[in-house]
Amino acid sequence: MSNAQTSPLLALKNSDADRERIEAAMHTAVETQDAYLTEIASHLIVAGGKRLRPVLSAVAAQVVGAKVSDDVIRGGVACELVHLGSLYHDDVMDEADTRRGVDTVNAKWGNLQAILAGDFLLSRASEIAASLGTEVAGLLARTIGWLCEGQIAELRHTYDVERPETSYYTSIHGKTASLYGTAARIGGIVAGHDQTTIDALTDYGNAYGMVFQIVDDILDITATDEQLGKPAGHDMVEGVYTLPVIRTLTLDTPAAGELTALLGSALDIEQQRRALAIVRSSDGVASAAATAQEYVDRAAAACSSFADTEATAALIAAPAALLANVAIDA
Repeated sequence: MSNAQTSPLLALKNSDADRERIEAAMHTAVETQDAYLTEIASHLIVAGGKRLRPVLSAVAAQVVGAKVSDDVIRGGVACELVHLGSLYHDDVMDEADTRRGVDTVNAKWGNLQAILAGDFLLSRASEIAASLGTEVAGLLARTIGWLCEGQIAELRHTYDVERPETSYYTSIHGKTASLYGTAARIGGIVAGHDQTTIDALTDYGNAYGMVFQIVDDILDITATDEQLGKPAGHDMVEGVYTLPVIRTLTLDTPAAGELTALLGSALDIEQQRRALAIVRSSDGVASAAATAQEYVDRAAAACSSFADTEATAALIAAPAALLANVAIDA
């Protein structure tokens, strides 16, 4: 289940054509003289995806009427390649078997190949960024650092029923929001926008990414197995306690006490079902959604100085569309 399935970012004029350019650029970026490496590196590209990071770069270029140049496309693709490289590494750490409806690289070719192919994707992303100038190269390098910081913030609090919200926010900023912020910023930089607009686009992308991940974490609790394409509550089973769970654990209720007793270690099927039932029926979900709404408002505020264009309207509408998926599925 994709919480981006109705994104206004995908409905702009020429969006389909831009996505075709993005797709072609992604395949070109991972081509090598080694057919084996090319196959592994392009595995998740072939599996599909919304490509929201490069799409956001393209939309960011259009807020003041600039054309979506090939360099804007390539800058967004660099962000998407970092995202894909991180997925290769995540699947090794999680020992995951499937991703986007296909076998993971580690399941199909092995952990060593998955790690090296993930590294290769990061290197290609860095190469593209370097070709766009030192500012973009430095920004992408810093974003990869944020991604690592976010992963560490998650790992160090695995199965921790006292996980602080600061850890959660650090994690989702690094693993998710920073890439959206960087994609939007690169779109603005390469399109030649003024510094005020570039900074506002960065704020927008970061806020959009926070909404994206909080909504995704809520859906992991509230959606069905069929809607998700995987068992609901997967994060809890893995010991990753996200915002709805953290908020539920802090409630002064008997159910919150029961949840605290359940969590902290691996769950069997019955424990998983009970933990899900507790969080679903608590105020934790609504509280997390209220926080997502705050980031929706921040994203809209970041757009306040932009020209009244179709691109600006899409940017404003996109975070609210994400949050609407919670209202449908909760």
